[in-house]
Amino acid sequence: MRQRRYQNFEHRVKAKKYLGQHFLHQKSTAEKIVRLLSDVPEADQIWEIGPGHGALTTHLVLTASKPITLIETDQELIPELELAFPQCRIIPADFLRLNLDQLAGNQRVQIIGNFPYNISSQIVFHILDHHEMVCEVVGMFQKEMADRIASGPGTKSYGILSVLTQAFYRVRHCMNVSPGHFTPPPKVQSSVIRLTHREDIDPVAREPLFRTLVKSAFNQRRKMLRNSLKAYYPDEVLQSESIFTKRPEQLTLQEFYSLTAACLNFRQ
Repeated sequence: MRQRRYQNFEHRVKAKKYLGQHFLHQKSTAEKIVRLLSDVPEADQIWEIGPGHGALTTHLVLTASKPITLIETDQELIPELELAFPQCRIIPADFLRLNLDQLAGNQRVQIIGNFPYNISSQIVFHILDHHEMVCEVVGMFQKEMADRIASGPGTKSYGILSVLTQAFYRVRHCMNVSPGHFTPPPKVQSSVIRLTHREDIDPVAREPLFRTLVKSAFNQRRKMLRNSLKAYYPDEVLQSESIFTKRPEQLTLQEFYSLTAACLNFRQ
C-alpha cells in the first residue's frame, strides 16, 4: 500500500522549472550514485539535498549505516517523503539558507544529491564555507559545472570554483548521465562527481585572502596577474617576478598558495 500511495504522489507532484527540478527516474543510475558514497568512519550522518521523489533515497535507506537527513525546499514533496521514508529526518527548507553548523550539531556529515542546476555552484560554495564538517560530497551536476569543478590549469573551464574546491577536496569525475534518465529530461548532459576532504590542506587556503586573490585573478582572467592583482603587491614585485606575467588559468593550486603567502608577508 505504501508503494502504491508513493507512486500516486509522484504522478501528482510535477517538476517545477523555477526550482530547476529534473527528477532522476533511472533506478540503476540512482543505485550507482549511492554506491559512490564511501564508508567514511569520521562521518556521523548523511544529508541528501533535494531528494525529490526519492530516487536516491530509496537506495540510501537500504545501504546507509548512519542517520539520514533529507533537505527539500519544495513543500509539495514533503508529504510524499514523510510517507515513503519515515526513518529519515526531513527538513523542509532551502539548503542555502540553513545554518549548517546548527543542523549538524558538532558532527561531521556526508552530502549526496541530484543538485538543482540553477543553484549548484552556490551549493558548492556553501559547502566550502563549512568544509571542516563536510567530509565527502557525491553530487549530480550539469556536466559543464562538473567540468569546472574538476578542471586543472591550462583549461578554459579552470576557474574560481576549480581552485577553491580543490584546495579543500580531492575531486573525482565518476560518471556521465544522459538526459533520458530524468523527468523532465534536461537540455544538457549531466555528470556525477565525488569530493573527498583533503588531509593535506595548506594552512594558507584557510586565509580569507586566498579566496580574495583567486576571485580577483579570475574576475579578469584575460589579464596578466600584474594587472589583475596590482592592488595587493608592491609595484617592484609585480614587475620583477615572472609569475605575474601569467594569466590565472596558468597557475597551479600551489602557485596560488605561494601568491597568498607572499601577500601575507607584505602585509605584516
